[in-house]
Amino acid sequence: MKHEKFERNSILLLVGILIVVAIGGAVEIAPLFWVNGTIEKISGMRPYTPLELEGQKIYVSEGCNVCHSQMIRSLRDEVERYGHYSLAAESMYDHPFLWGSERTGPDLARVGGKYSDEWHRAHLADPRSVVPESIMPPYVHLEKTPLDYRDIRQMLEASRDVGVPYTDDQIANAQADLEAQVAPDTDGADALKKRYGAKVQVRDFDGDPSQITKADALIAYLQMLGTLVDFKTYQADAPGNRR
Repeated sequence: MKHEKFERNSILLLVGILIVVAIGGAVEIAPLFWVNGTIEKISGMRPYTPLELEGQKIYVSEGCNVCHSQMIRSLRDEVERYGHYSLAAESMYDHPFLWGSERTGPDLARVGGKYSDEWHRAHLADPRSVVPESIMPPYVHLEKTPLDYRDIRQMLEASRDVGVPYTDDQIANAQADLEAQVAPDTDGADALKKRYGAKVQVRDFDGDPSQITKADALIAYLQMLGTLVDFKTYQADAPGNRR
């Protein structure tokens, strides 16, 4: 048999293994050098606001991504239930990205604007009050826990280090922008929209204007998901969707 010489000669077998591993490694690693060219850059995408970034951190730390994926596949039943299939560009600023395949609960890639802030608050405090069949545990502590955002500037700097295009102006005003997003009737809200775009949602998300809570951040993040791309005008190969 042709492989007998490899089985009888350990040195030859070792050389063969190294060659096979080298070829396999090259096939897996080489595409990574061109991966940026495979992500379609879509009009409307932007980095998270400081409040939304805090919300994503809470979303991960509370384990929301364990039961809820953020990846709608291009299958008919998926699209009919959740909306347009997920685009790679929608996760280009996620660290970590939250696609996944496990769904104990529904996919949340397009949950932004689907429910009111009041619904989200009730759902976090007592999931079965709005979804009787839900097996989700309560997260009532989020609306009672003040958000500690003293390191928000460092969070933006760390995100920029891994490729998120935060500007010096956005980093310098990170704390002010976070506070402004829950205070719609302030000059800071206008400055926030100038830095992140007019579509940024500015309001008191948790219903308690006396303090900024973890619920504020998480709801702000959830209400943004899937809202940045206008799928009424989006065409996959349209030049206007590329920058």
